[in-house]
Amino acid sequence: MSTPRQRSHHGCWTCKSRRRKCDGTRPSCQSCIQRGLQCEGYEVRLRWGAGIASRGRFTGAEEPIITSVPPRRKGRRRDLSRERRRTQQEEPYIVHVGKTNRSAAEYDTSTDMTSVPSSPSSVEGRGRSREDERLFQMFLTSGVNTLHSTTAKDPVNLLAAHLPVLCQQSSALYYISLALQASICYDIGPQFFEYYDAALNHFRTELAHSTSYLPDGTLAAGLLLCSVGVLRGTPWTMHLRGMYSIIQSHEFRDLRSENSTFRSHLFEVMGVMDLPTFAIGRQNPCLGFWKIHCRERKDPTPIESELGHEVEVVSGLPRSLLDIFSCIGTSEVTEEDFWNWPGASGTLLQCQLWEAYRLAGILAVRNRHLHHSDNIAVFQPSKSQTKKLPITEVLVLRIFSNLDAIFRAAKEPEGTGTLLLNAIFYPMAVASLESRVMNERPSLKTLMRSWGDNLHEPPGNDRLLEILLDILEEWWKSDPERTSIHELAYMRGLEIALY
Repeated sequence: MSTPRQRSHHGCWTCKSRRRKCDGTRPSCQSCIQRGLQCEGYEVRLRWGAGIASRGRFTGAEEPIITSVPPRRKGRRRDLSRERRRTQQEEPYIVHVGKTNRSAAEYDTSTDMTSVPSSPSSVEGRGRSREDERLFQMFLTSGVNTLHSTTAKDPVNLLAAHLPVLCQQSSALYYISLALQASICYDIGPQFFEYYDAALNHFRTELAHSTSYLPDGTLAAGLLLCSVGVLRGTPWTMHLRGMYSIIQSHEFRDLRSENSTFRSHLFEVMGVMDLPTFAIGRQNPCLGFWKIHCRERKDPTPIESELGHEVEVVSGLPRSLLDIFSCIGTSEVTEEDFWNWPGASGTLLQCQLWEAYRLAGILAVRNRHLHHSDNIAVFQPSKSQTKKLPITEVLVLRIFSNLDAIFRAAKEPEGTGTLLLNAIFYPMAVASLESRVMNERPSLKTLMRSWGDNLHEPPGNDRLLEILLDILEEWWKSDPERTSIHELAYMRGLEIALY
């Protein structure tokens, strides 16, 4: 029986940060060397104060002299404190977005592209050209299909319907749409970087002006910035966390307080992106957005799809199932909650997808390796709860069976227009993390690799599967007691979304 990881109090800084036992070898510990990590050593680190008084008559002063005391602002203390908190939450993210512009050339870590991006002014200075409009129309008709998981002609694809008007209000949204379409159509190159840099510039400007309210266009632009990272396997959760800090400062409560159907849709998308265990190598902790803000909603919800009235269009999952996923890692959810989920009304293919997710949810609760990156506790159900549930191997086989049926159906004429293949990554990854089962049944690995031939439409998924397979190949060869799937992603600079 393996022993749980313990925080190292006297080890190197690397082992301390990863809460791993350190062997204390100097100058570099063997634990880090064996994992290919840089050992940060054992030196004492000093923390210096800011040198500013926090109490008394010299509050805020850098020196204890009368002339250094800053003038007191007029207004009620409660209002001033609220304004100060809002500014403190917004400014770091706005500054970070500005700095991101400087590193745009390093954005795609999965290619060997050495081109230097053109100056953003080359795009912003000339205005919207015919080529820009052509690319934008391509995004409206095809590129947008990479962002949801129902059907290509689903009338509840709210983004496509609102995008033309919103792009007149938000230049950031317009240019990030072009960047996303360019990344789908072509290899990463100068054209992508031009659009991406322009989007970042406008996004930062719009954030700076959104002091009292985050407009729909700017919020949608931030979510598409995340989507660009999602399709490339590169870091994206910093945008999610930054936008959340701004939304929080505006005292958003839950979906019941929202009268706009489209804005409710944007918040649901944010909640899906933030779901626990739905990312490998997550670089920012989960916010609990769906659990806190999206479970309490109007009944019936105004956002209804023609394919299953309770289906959230980006994930392709019923909201009742998303409610359960949002509580993974808390005492509110056990394996039995997924096992007892009653299901929802949908097409035959949808039901197979939901079954794969339901079974993957059981594995996600059961598999502690998925929880490491999210910094959430793993609550193990009692034996009485699990005695009637299938063993792990059976769950893996049933997940693969459902996914294979979806892939086979997608090849048939009746599968034309379905976007369910956008949603297969979570159950596929969760099942594949069971390395013992995968190594004992190599035919499952062969089956996974064959699925890549079906992932060319909509574009982008084949690239994501390649990234996922690459890291899983290493995971299957590694010792799960000595490393985690998240550490493998960290070492590669990856942040892989599974929704």
